[in-house]
Amino acid sequence: MIEAAIPRRPATATREGVHHAWIVAGVASLAMLAASAAAGVASILMLPLQREFGWDIGAVSSAVSARWLLFGVAGLLAAPLIDACGLRRVVLSALALIAAGLLASLAMTRTWHVILLWGVLVGTGSGLLSVTLGVMVATRWFSERRGLVIGALGGAATTGQMIMLPPLAALVETCGWRGCILAICGLVVLAAAAVSALVPERPEDVGLQPFGTRANPPATAGSAPLRDVASTFRETSRSGVFWSLLCTFAVCGASTGGLIQAHLVPLCADYAVTPAQATAVLALIGLLAFAGTSISGWLSDRFDAGWLLFWFYGLRGLSLVALSFSEISFAGLSLFAVLYGLDWTATVPPTARLVAARFGLQRASLVFGWVFTGHQLGGAVAAFGAGTARIGLGSYLPALLLTGSLCLMASAAILFLSTRLGPAAAEANDGP
Repeated sequence: MIEAAIPRRPATATREGVHHAWIVAGVASLAMLAASAAAGVASILMLPLQREFGWDIGAVSSAVSARWLLFGVAGLLAAPLIDACGLRRVVLSALALIAAGLLASLAMTRTWHVILLWGVLVGTGSGLLSVTLGVMVATRWFSERRGLVIGALGGAATTGQMIMLPPLAALVETCGWRGCILAICGLVVLAAAAVSALVPERPEDVGLQPFGTRANPPATAGSAPLRDVASTFRETSRSGVFWSLLCTFAVCGASTGGLIQAHLVPLCADYAVTPAQATAVLALIGLLAFAGTSISGWLSDRFDAGWLLFWFYGLRGLSLVALSFSEISFAGLSLFAVLYGLDWTATVPPTARLVAARFGLQRASLVFGWVFTGHQLGGAVAAFGAGTARIGLGSYLPALLLTGSLCLMASAAILFLSTRLGPAAAEANDGP
């Protein structure tokens, strides 16, 4: 690689006044945006697919559930695969899987087609470009501002996806759902080109050290190699802290992508709220999610991560319970979006900080990948369960109430976890 031949620069060297770590973070956010847009497009295509093929909401919900499951499995493998095969190779392969699934879906005619293409191919590709990638980029390229970077990357992916929903929904109305798919394919190709041109494997490959490094540190090991994954999991799985984080993060997945992102548009249709208005609410949630997650990253660098999660889960639970007892209207949903959007992905930075504090920086990406699998499993159960409940009970309101209650339970559980962590929780906030 040409960049590898560039002489090593001092620890604080930058390129044209901007440390290349920020460029890598920007390209990573673009790749995560493309992946999340592909993964989340089903939420605005449920009704068009129902009209064209006669599929009910349960059939498309099955594909969404399969996507969440494969997303979780791929997220679990992301850290060891990047360690074994390289970041660039894994990211480009993931984008290729997403593009293949989207392009093939242009000709789908059966429900098993959408499960295979959107569930398996897009789910696997987008899972490899999940929050685990953000944690890997942050720990590899940044010595300072890790919490901020993790929050910004997670927020950019979710926010960008939902901000794109209104124009994508407009594309569906003017060009059909296939035109919407082609637009996302264009975004995937753009992300692949940016990764190829701008993302080195490591800072050392371009003569740099991670952003914020003040002295030449001793070499450190990367993430756990594939041969050590099993032994690392055996050790980690004996920790009650690990299972507590995994279960509470499962509630996070159920209460965000699994329920609201996947089912808000058909929920709104039950109350005569138009798809344009529903996607506008999702876009508002996305805008506020970026702000909320970025603020959460800043807070998690400075305050107790366990207490932050207590408030985040508690406020999310209250907003969902309140929505289940309120009148569903565009005005009411807009108010809900303000309260709920700031909390959408705010749980990611403090959860990542707790993982790093309890299990060590060298294993943080690997362990966080396992915790993130719980997030996706929760989303898969909620996506399928909410669709099934809608068919069987004729309403989404029981799913809203149940999920909100689970968030309140997670809030109480994470507070207990914070007291058990003791010094480790404080260490999570000792970052620069």
